Amino acid sequence: MKQKISCLALGLAACFATAGLSAAATNETVRVISADLQQANGPLDTMFKRCVGAGRANEGLRADWQRQLTEAHRECGFQYIRFHGLFDDDMGVYRDYNGKPEYNWQYIDELYDFLHSIGMKPFVELGFMPEGLASGSKTIFWYRGNVTPPKDMTKWANFIRAFVEHVKDRYGDAEVKTWYFEVWNEPNLSGGFWTGSQQDYFNLYAATARAIKSVSSDYKVGGPGTAGCGWVKEFVHFCDTNQAPVDFVSTHTYGVESGYLDETATHGTALSKNPNSIFGEVKMVRQQIAESAFPKLELHFTEWSSSYTPADPFHDSYHSTAYILDKLKKCGDAAQSMSYWTFTDIFEESGPRWEAFHGGFGLMNYQDIKKPSYFAYQFLNRLGPTELKDSDPSSWICADQDGGVQALVWDFTNTFPGRNMINQVFYKRDLPSQPKNKVTLDLSHLPKGKYTMETYKVGYRVNDAYDTYRDLGTPNQLTKAQVAEIKAKNNGAPIETRTVKIGRDGNFEQQFDLRENDAVLITLKRQK
Repeated sequence: MKQKISCLALGLAACFATAGLSAAATNETVRVISADLQQANGPLDTMFKRCVGAGRANEGLRADWQRQLTEAHRECGFQYIRFHGLFDDDMGVYRDYNGKPEYNWQYIDELYDFLHSIGMKPFVELGFMPEGLASGSKTIFWYRGNVTPPKDMTKWANFIRAFVEHVKDRYGDAEVKTWYFEVWNEPNLSGGFWTGSQQDYFNLYAATARAIKSVSSDYKVGGPGTAGCGWVKEFVHFCDTNQAPVDFVSTHTYGVESGYLDETATHGTALSKNPNSIFGEVKMVRQQIAESAFPKLELHFTEWSSSYTPADPFHDSYHSTAYILDKLKKCGDAAQSMSYWTFTDIFEESGPRWEAFHGGFGLMNYQDIKKPSYFAYQFLNRLGPTELKDSDPSSWICADQDGGVQALVWDFTNTFPGRNMINQVFYKRDLPSQPKNKVTLDLSHLPKGKYTMETYKVGYRVNDAYDTYRDLGTPNQLTKAQVAEIKAKNNGAPIETRTVKIGRDGNFEQQFDLRENDAVLITLKRQK
């Protein structure tokens, strides 16, 4: 007979039984999720935590940015970080002195030394253009990144070569072989990140890639880092016909109906109603690569999120957790990394923000408050290294070497009304979740013994910092007491911890209610 753990336990009932109605009474379906520890898919693909984004390099010199990244790396497991502005003038990298180029790597060294100290690596975005090398004065963002081509391609190539030689000397050849060098950001947005033509970008790419490979043929270089999956076929064709080195393709996608850039953070956005958004684009680009002259190139989505503007309340909403999990799961193995944009609200494309919660890209806000989206990555990082076979499309079930099991289950329901509505209105509202499923988690062939079972949850008013903030009256500035209150009510602690016994039959069953856009992590750890 199977070991059955009732959902009537006090801690779990308080959080899961809020629907208060039976499946029969509400026409809820019963969703059965099962896994057998003797049937594995293989190693878990952890592309979801390979890289994460941030605003610009100079922000990485701030103590609060470094504090938040340290915590995000520790709890979410991010391995690489990508950001704009490595060569902006506020990083002090280049000047012409009496007609001779001078290079200065001190600020980059400080930033990269910090990343190295916490066990992270840079996914190096090469841009923007130092003023001393720029062909024009066009800039983007509050921090004025120059987006013009170089006035002298030879000087640019020498600058890139010097930079790569420097990081090789400082961090070692073996380390730099593990980095990625991405040429520019979103050059297909001619009104934003690049004033040149497509051919101008391809010329820049070729000169940059050859400069990098002149230091070591083993260093990985790629592009085109485009918005909206643009230029991929043309880019790969150019590399093929011009013998330009290429090791990976990079591009970006966001889950809104239209638009790619919101420099002033004032545009209205609408969450896409297309059920294939995000992962549909990922699979499309993978297919384009498969049909190209280089079918085995790595694919890195170096930016992705629900929305392209740093003023979208969906980023702060509890809906974002299930959204992230749903999109990542459905990407399958099409991409080698999906770099979420971004880990923090410390992000100044439109200048410093004036509100504690303003719909910023970040997984955390200015005050280190973890948004619901943060827990999507924290939960993913708690999965064991072996993925078990599981036919349910909205769950991961994993195991570790000690016989422990982790089950991550969610419901993503797109409740955005669509027509005549924007995120900036809809997701600022109080949006209670509705009943959705009763779930039965059925596991077999667990080793006999006692286990500590912990259950974690994100959903409406559960690790939902924005709703706590709304309860406080949405003040622009938060007091220390208010920050402490929001953190205390949304601290990610287990909603239930208990001991369960697994008998000789090795079976375990858990039943619970799942509401719209809930995400639940159940972990079973063998007691020694």
